Amino acid sequence: MINNLIPNPDTIQVSWIYFQMLLLLTTPIHFLFMNAVLGSAGIATYLHFKGGGKEKKLAHRIAVFLPLVIAFAVNFGVAPLLFAQVLYGQFLYTSSVLMAVFWISIIVILIIAYYLAYYYDFSFDKLGNTGKWIILFSFLLFIVIAYFFTNNMLLMLLPEKFSEWFKNMGGTILASSDKVFLAKYFHDIFGAIAIGGLYVALISQFKKDKEGEVAEYGKDLGLKVFFYFTLINIIFGLWQFLTIPSNIRRGFMGGSGIASAVFVIALILIILALVFAWKKNLKYSAIFGILTVLFMSFVRDIVRQGYLKSYFTPSDLKVVSQYSPFIFFLIVFVIGIFIAYWMIKKAIEAFN
Repeated sequence: MINNLIPNPDTIQVSWIYFQMLLLLTTPIHFLFMNAVLGSAGIATYLHFKGGGKEKKLAHRIAVFLPLVIAFAVNFGVAPLLFAQVLYGQFLYTSSVLMAVFWISIIVILIIAYYLAYYYDFSFDKLGNTGKWIILFSFLLFIVIAYFFTNNMLLMLLPEKFSEWFKNMGGTILASSDKVFLAKYFHDIFGAIAIGGLYVALISQFKKDKEGEVAEYGKDLGLKVFFYFTLINIIFGLWQFLTIPSNIRRGFMGGSGIASAVFVIALILIILALVFAWKKNLKYSAIFGILTVLFMSFVRDIVRQGYLKSYFTPSDLKVVSQYSPFIFFLIVFVIGIFIAYWMIKKAIEAFN
């Protein structure tokens, strides 16, 4: 019965493994920028409400970078979403239709949040005390976007909920009633704030020779946020682990060599990141923090495949060989990476 509710997958031009590799490559990049946006907006809100000279300077530093980071988060979010649609389109398109009202509203919400971030940056001094409400509202909008994204990424994994469409054809079906949702959502939010702390610590180091007080304060605050929010997030991660289906959980506990290895490496990286954050070593905290995001994105992919295994695996996709569009895409993709690198480099030079 459930299989009848799942559309037939489209054919692909090359082997699914190429799209899988690109999905695993682009997802953590998007996560890093996305976490930097949400986390730094939350920290800027805290700084503005706390008040004080160095707090205001650090909040302004965040404000200057925020629109740029949002742009990178959005643009780097396109690729993993497209690759996920190629591999799991029959599930992701269906879940998007089921929650269509909320899914399409993300565009409007994002535009408003983006505008507020620009306004917060360009009118920082003029806004004065009002600035805290502007950045607070922008931060809350990002929280809402995360809520809808989490719903869709979970709903696509629950084909048994697709039949709810016959009772509700208004495009307002969500997965928030599922037992794993709250753990997954809070795990995403607290993880984003933790990585946002690392990001704030890093950008506070710009103009270190001219603004030493801001650099030291930003590093200290950022590492504290990263350390404590990561500790709290371990609890939400454990909660999520205990709520996912038992067959997936067993895979991480020895049932699958790959899943177990990825899980263990992710845990080791988290511990190393926490140790260096406690020692206030920004360089190695950032390195192990970034590697943690990388391996946790692998964990998420394994969980997704585990949820859908009884219905579909990407290896089931039929290939109708046509390599030229894929080769052309790879060329454009590589050029885009170099352009993005150049833009980031120039932005860093401008801020230094």
